[in-house]
This record gives sequence, C-alpha cells and structure tokens, in this order.
Amino acid sequence: MSEAVEGNKGNGCRRLPPWLRNGQCRGESSRKIGRLMGQLQLNTVCRSASCPNQQECWNSGTATFLILGPVCTRQCGFCNVRKGSPSAPDPEEPARVAVAVALMGLSYAVLTSVTRDDLEDGGAGAFAGTIRAIRSRSAGCRIEVLVPDFQGSEQALELVFAARPDVLNHNIETVPSQYARVRPQADYHRSLELILRAKQRGFTTKSGLMIGLGERPEEVRMVMEDLREAGCDILTIGQYLQPSKNALKVAEYHPPEEFVRLQKEGNALGFSRIMAGPLVRSSYHAERTSVLCSGGTAGNQ
Repeated sequence: MSEAVEGNKGNGCRRLPPWLRNGQCRGESSRKIGRLMGQLQLNTVCRSASCPNQQECWNSGTATFLILGPVCTRQCGFCNVRKGSPSAPDPEEPARVAVAVALMGLSYAVLTSVTRDDLEDGGAGAFAGTIRAIRSRSAGCRIEVLVPDFQGSEQALELVFAARPDVLNHNIETVPSQYARVRPQADYHRSLELILRAKQRGFTTKSGLMIGLGERPEEVRMVMEDLREAGCDILTIGQYLQPSKNALKVAEYHPPEEFVRLQKEGNALGFSRIMAGPLVRSSYHAERTSVLCSGGTAGNQ
C-alpha cells in the first residue's frame, strides 16, 4: 500500500513520512568537501539537485560531480537543477575535477552533467576529457558516468565510449505514460537504446527509476522488464521527492515495504545488482553497488 498525498513543499515538509527524514548532520568531512568544491569552482549534483543524501555522502568523503556548469537546457518537471541558457563549457573544468578526485582520495568517482542540447556533441567531449584527466592523476580510480541522452547521437556516445568509463549510467527516470510532464524533452525508447548500445559495446550498464509520480505498479514492472531486455545490469529505485515548490508534486509516498518488494522483483528479473529504497538515488553508494555487480566492464578491458 502507498500513502497518497497531495504533494509536499520540499524535503522538509511536515507531512513527510518518518522513513523519508534523513537525520544526517553536517560533519567536518562534509565541510571540507564544501570548501574544496568552492575553491575549485566545481558543482555537485548533491547540492544542485537538492539530494536528500548530501550530508550522508559528504560526511563519508564522497560526492557526485556535476560537469558542464550548473544550468540545464531542459525543462524536466522533477529536477531542481537551474534551467536556462548555459555559459560555454570551461575547458579547465576536467583538470579541476581530477584535482578534487585526487585530493579526496577517491577510489570510485561518479560524474554527471546538466543536459547541454546547445552543444554539438551534447557535452560528450567534456565527459571524455574529464575521464582522461582523472585517470592521469588517479590511475586506480574507477569511474562511473551518468550521461544524458545526447539527443540520440551515436557519434556523441562514441566519444564517451572511447574514454572507457567503468560504468555507463543513464537514468530512465519514470514510466512512459509520465514522460510528457516529467521529461518533456526526452524519449523513453531513445533512453533504452542508449543503454542497449552501451551493453553491446561491453560496458557495465546502469539506470535509475523514481516512483511516486503517479505511475501504476504494472508500469514499473514493464520498465524493469524493458531495462533488462536492453541489457541494464544495475538498477536503482527511489522515492520521488518534490525539491522545490515549482517542481512536480508527489503523487504517493511509498513505504519501505514497497521497495523491498521491488528489489525482490528486480532480482527475479535478473539484474546483477538492484538497490531500492525510499532515499535511494542514482549515485547512492555507487561504489558498493558497482563492486557487487557481476557484469563485465569495458573500462578495464
């Protein structure tokens, strides 16, 4: 059973169920990461997307880097990242990300970006350059990239493939019936095709799904089946939370038992690794999820 609500006013809403209240306080490690990101003029999806797990992850010494600036060209209804006309990419950003990875001592780094439909390659070159910059400083660091769809461009995707990340992640986000209001500039089948292409090239593949946006249980099951058919190895499923008053409202708060059920369902479908929980996000405990995944990785071949 799910708890139906009219929506919330952000993650601090009084009506937020107890299982969605993250009590992590800001520790010294979190403060250090905040200072480092400020000094190096870097963005994180943790902060830009108002992730409820920011303090937990930063307290443990990790963060998810948001490259290509803080402004997105798309108008997704669920996302808190700023929308508008971005500035030109900073050619020095890959080197600064590499410095941060080295100073943080990361053995596993996660890169994502705003969607840059204004760029000819959709920002794929920046992903590739950042991967290479990290490896030049931290040779043993494994790298996961959470990429946009590059508007279906095979050439752009090939730029990322050529840099050989260890995990190729692309979020499906929601069920097809919700795309028009949740991801109006995206395409469900285009996203599945991206995952399929990555799998065909031998990469460990990953995707993420939100629930609580008004989807039906049978639709969630269908998406999970479609992802497995496309060759998705790792899946994360979490509760959608309204990040700001301008974002889409929550249709349902799903209790922890629902995520246990989805995890069992995903295991039965054959995902190498599935992480489902109310506060699970795409890069949540990414290193642990990837290490436990039994799929191959093109990045080390």
